[in-house]
Amino acid sequence: MRFASFEYRHTSRVAVVEDDETLLPLPGVTSLADLIRETDGLAGLLAAGAAALDVPPGPHVSQVRLLPPLQPVSVRDFVTFEEHVEGVRRSVSGESGVPEQWYEAPTFYFANPHAIHGPADDVPMPPGSRVLDFELEVAAVIGRDGRDLTPERARDHIVGYTVFNDWSARDLQSAEMRVGLGPCKGKDTATTLGPYLVTADELEPYRDSDGFLRLALTAEVNGEQVGSDLLSNMSWTFEEMAAYASRGTRVLAGDVLGSGTCGNGGCLAELWGRRGEQTPPPLKPGDIVTLGVEGIGSLTTRVVPGVDPVPLPQGRRRKRERP
Repeated sequence: MRFASFEYRHTSRVAVVEDDETLLPLPGVTSLADLIRETDGLAGLLAAGAAALDVPPGPHVSQVRLLPPLQPVSVRDFVTFEEHVEGVRRSVSGESGVPEQWYEAPTFYFANPHAIHGPADDVPMPPGSRVLDFELEVAAVIGRDGRDLTPERARDHIVGYTVFNDWSARDLQSAEMRVGLGPCKGKDTATTLGPYLVTADELEPYRDSDGFLRLALTAEVNGEQVGSDLLSNMSWTFEEMAAYASRGTRVLAGDVLGSGTCGNGGCLAELWGRRGEQTPPPLKPGDIVTLGVEGIGSLTTRVVPGVDPVPLPQGRRRKRERP
């Protein structure tokens, strides 16, 4: 089952999406995140969606403005593709290979849940950046609360999947990473989710014998394909990622877990690292990025001008006084 959040005649609604992309609005439901929390898992969400099958059909997707499928409680973005690590590491630091520590656990950072964009939203250039990049990912959505999960138990906590574009200002990110803490404004302006939430049961036919979802991934810039990969090239499954995310803490219904960027052109920085030059060039206003994921859908986003950064002073080199 596919769920969409949309705006129609100045009203926000949630609907089941039919094969021909006709929308079947759920009576009284305005937030998919709230519905996921209330239904507590995949079975409950499917039952709620089934109720929409008996109501009169609503508008076609082409007649509405699609919103992000949900507003996440939190966003953890993982790094699970070796090929991406190899390419970006070479691009940023000139180093080759993958650090051994990377294989110890599925590393992630917390992205900004207040910067979620939907399929219909343009994305602005981040203030102060001239080197914008896309990142092709798939996100799992948590459907029920849990903590200290095993991978086996975690499968029951994943309610569905959506396409995830982790927009990255590479020049800002590169400078910030020299501090040794993690991404800051280089990842803070926008994350695009959509077009739909596809429930986990829909993707089970794609699951391979090792537990990975074998979905074809493609990336295009201005109509030219620049990348393609398989989601099954991840080094950890989504269930393993969810288990690690819940270690010593809670994951909540509505949390989003990004797969991390795929390889073979899942972002421009990986290609720059492999080629030794910025080919294709960084994104600029007017560029159109299309990311496609088999079984889920595609996102097409236009880059637009951003705003100038508000000037701030550099950090003071303080004379250190003591009380």
